[in-house]
Amino acid sequence: MILSGTEIRRRLGVDSIKGDLVIQPFGDSSLQPASYDLRAGENIILAQGRCTLVPTLEWVELPGDLAATLRCRSSFGRRGVLLGAGYVDPGFRGQLTLCLTNCGGEDISVRKLDRIVQMILHEVRGGGALYEGRYQDSNGVVEAR
Repeated sequence: MILSGTEIRRRLGVDSIKGDLVIQPFGDSSLQPASYDLRAGENIILAQGRCTLVPTLEWVELPGDLAATLRCRSSFGRRGVLLGAGYVDPGFRGQLTLCLTNCGGEDISVRKLDRIVQMILHEVRGGGALYEGRYQDSNGVVEAR
């Protein structure tokens, strides 16, 4: 099941007591009908023909019953930007490092706070194992090994 914007808000505890999902800082304009738009954490140029690592502004903490799929927003996709590595396991904590490849015809400027990818939250049933990998508690861009 994909979480609706209403359910995301409820799980965040935005309108009530503290929830079990964390997206900080939260922005009302980023909440969509069935996703949350993550924003760029810094100003950066996506060079034509190159993969660029971009940190999200948001710190995300997923509880054990939620996982996330990341999708490039259509406004960037229409300019030739592709997103790699778009899955977040239950139990992840930290800023996400986005792998953005510019396949378009020109360099693309990304400004801090630009909504750049959609995070789609999915319910995980019958799980139990939580993410404990090397990207746990990431802050800023984390390079590959």
